[in-house]
Amino acid sequence: MDATANNPELAAALARSDLLFDRTALERAIARMAAPIRADYAGEVPVFLTVMHGGLPFAAQLAMELGALGLDLEFDYLHATRYRGDTRGADLVWKHRPATPLRDRRVLLADDILDEGHTLAAIRDWCREQGAREVRIAALAVKRHDRCVPGIAADYVGVEVPDRYVFGYGMDYREQGRNLPAIYALRE
Repeated sequence: MDATANNPELAAALARSDLLFDRTALERAIARMAAPIRADYAGEVPVFLTVMHGGLPFAAQLAMELGALGLDLEFDYLHATRYRGDTRGADLVWKHRPATPLRDRRVLLADDILDEGHTLAAIRDWCREQGAREVRIAALAVKRHDRCVPGIAADYVGVEVPDRYVFGYGMDYREQGRNLPAIYALRE
């Protein structure tokens, strides 16, 4: 059954979108990310913070890849958003902060996309304020443009996407389509 059969708005968005990466390509990209992460955290148990909701599918897949390579993780999550169902960002709203103490810990943030970086910069800065020894970012997708917040970049990148509105594999189209097993981009 078509996953969009009961959602005409999502079906319409897909009809005016291009498929960028299918499930197989994304799973391969995530598997490629795991080896350098494993090497960078050898002998440690980092705090693995999933940025909800979008980071959930990616973070789960990445965590399994890291586990298969023998890297243990201490899990927690946070929920901070600028979008709240819209297609343009606004002010950052914290919905949940991690309960795990971060003082003197290495932190790996797992998020679906690094677009301009406002959300990830604020999260990274908050982790540092909590005493994290180091904060690295793993992003499934990084958008290609020159509008990033100065000083913010993903340390580990799955795929690069064009400067268009993208959704699927954690990223939403008006709070829908996060569980699509691919990444799509709306046509201009």
